[in-house]
Amino acid sequence: MRKEPVVAIVGATGLVGNEMLVVLEEREIKCSDLRLCASRDSVGEVYKFHNEEIEVEELAEGVFEGVDIALFATSAELSATFVPMAVEAGAIAIDNSSHYRMDPNVPLIVPEVNFAAFKEQEHRIIANPNCSTIQLVPVLRALEELAGLKHVVVSTYQSVSGAGKGALDELWGQTLAIFNQQEVQHEAFQHQIAFNCIPQIDIFLDDGFTKEEHKIINESRKILGLPNLRITATAVRVPVFYSHAESVFVETEREVTAEQIVQKLAVTEGIQVYPSNEEYPMQLETSGSDAIHVGRIRRDQSVPHGVSLWIVADNVRKGAAVNAVQIAERLLAD
Repeated sequence: MRKEPVVAIVGATGLVGNEMLVVLEEREIKCSDLRLCASRDSVGEVYKFHNEEIEVEELAEGVFEGVDIALFATSAELSATFVPMAVEAGAIAIDNSSHYRMDPNVPLIVPEVNFAAFKEQEHRIIANPNCSTIQLVPVLRALEELAGLKHVVVSTYQSVSGAGKGALDELWGQTLAIFNQQEVQHEAFQHQIAFNCIPQIDIFLDDGFTKEEHKIINESRKILGLPNLRITATAVRVPVFYSHAESVFVETEREVTAEQIVQKLAVTEGIQVYPSNEEYPMQLETSGSDAIHVGRIRRDQSVPHGVSLWIVADNVRKGAAVNAVQIAERLLAD
């Protein structure tokens, strides 16, 4: 692949697509050409990249001609239509939607954990995992290497930005309405989100779990290469603008101390560890960060080899845009 590739951002005007543009510039990815693609309504909008103004093009057949890397920040339905077009035109597609994640022929990549799953001679599509999965699996991989994984229980506290721009506006609008003693409206969520927690993200499935919870379970197994891992999840939407938090219980196969976990995480790529119990990551402080923040690391005495942790990461950055751009960086480095 060319060291200065032609890159397309598909869904460039959305929350994640726009952040991909920001991250490409921050990480000084050199592009011989950058194309911004979106719906017809956004055509003609102008964005800056390295002091150059780029106009948004309509997402349509033919837009991928000459593209080396296509970063998709679109719905599963749009990805199903346009990712094959990008691949047929010769691009490697990095797709942030859920459409390809569980396809056995498509690698699901968190670069710090399993970039080796990508083989250029075999794969032209790479799936970007769910935001909650991305911040979880590097920590689980570190624990697996230390002491093996027997059982994992995850409870997520997910910010509204995970549901897009409309959800951010809804939290802000509801907050203003409450303070001004006005009627509270909701469209983005099933219930009022301001001053509330909603224990439902995405639709319910037949087993009572939500689709979001199944994503965390199934994607973690695939990325870690542990199809039989005992893992369960409860996903909750909380009234926070950015960053997801996770309370994680892990039962390991072998004995491991909190000190050993801290030492391991301290040298694990992409992780910032908080060794003191009095210091811990919070969503307010980690927004805008590219790291996965891990604190509240402690032995859990309810089982012989139990560990409890608290994990926080910016869902729009590391949970989406940064992870996709990191994949592109690895492609260019090979």
